[in-house]
Amino acid sequence: MALVEKTIVDKIEVVGAFNHIQVRENRQVINDETGEIIADGNYHRYALGPDDDLSGQPDDVVAIANAVWTDEIKAAYAAHVEAALE
Repeated sequence: MALVEKTIVDKIEVVGAFNHIQVRENRQVINDETGEIIADGNYHRYALGPDDDLSGQPDDVVAIANAVWTDEIKAAYAAHVEAALE
């Protein structure tokens, strides 16, 4: 029996006034011969803001970011961050 670890993005949420994106990954262990999931539910979460680099992000996360991070949202977020630093 050959086991393979696979990480899938199983949840993407857009939250807050500046459309932060929360991503949940699920790490699974799968029997490569049968396709049966042996272990499931090992979650990892992270968040992205309008000023984050999307390099290396899954295509569906990039597509959502491009849709919700409008120029207006990016400008408002940059002004918010600048004001917080003053």
